Amino acid sequence: MLALVTGASSGIGLQYATQLARDYHCDLLLVSNQEKELNEVAADLAAKYNVRTIAHFADLSLPDAAENIYDWCKKQKYEVDILINNAGVFFFNEYCKTDIKRIELMLQLHVMTVAKMTRLFAADMCARERGYILNMSSMSAWMAMPGIQTYNATKAFIYNFSKSIWYELKPHNVHITVMAPGAVDTGLFGLAPNLRKLAVALTVSIPPEKLVKRALKKMFKGKKADTPGVINWLSTPLLKHTPDWILFFAQKKLRPFMH
Repeated sequence: MLALVTGASSGIGLQYATQLARDYHCDLLLVSNQEKELNEVAADLAAKYNVRTIAHFADLSLPDAAENIYDWCKKQKYEVDILINNAGVFFFNEYCKTDIKRIELMLQLHVMTVAKMTRLFAADMCARERGYILNMSSMSAWMAMPGIQTYNATKAFIYNFSKSIWYELKPHNVHITVMAPGAVDTGLFGLAPNLRKLAVALTVSIPPEKLVKRALKKMFKGKKADTPGVINWLSTPLLKHTPDWILFFAQKKLRPFMH
């Protein structure tokens, strides 16, 4: 099988590429806007796991990125069996102080590119009566949180979009899964090591390796959606009904970290 992984040169995307090669013996079509790192990852995974790797440098935030990647795959006669829409960005800003170009980039990358990649590759999968798609959402999809208003809105789109077309694709033996993790144990949040360990122990945060292992298992089982961590899963209804006073308090405390 050939797996197309976006954002594959680092982070969670690199984990998807690694585990697909190592544990499922998939050939890889790796897409990223980090050309040097992407070529290094492709060479490394090919050597380690004896799979075919193809590095394709592309800026997925461009309006025609999905069409260009799809057309390139057609021209190269690459038949994509697994699509991992992982590429994403994050920023923490007051909306009216955020550069419009950054807002456009996030909307394009998280909404339009994901929607169009899914549309183009899912149609071919339906014609073949087989295929898997995994889209990355977030628990923030249920949060009305100042500072991440664009991020959580785009993740809400991914979540509802993926769950909705699960019903359309299933009769064609094509499976789409959306993952909505809470915090992932990386250096993104700047937590002290002891706090990171505590968050992992409480299952509030999840190591990227564990997240990807779980996500791939859910995808291959044809599960519709998943939120890792018991506490995260139980707290989901509460996130939808967080009182305004808590959010105003959070906004006050977090404002120094917005940039």
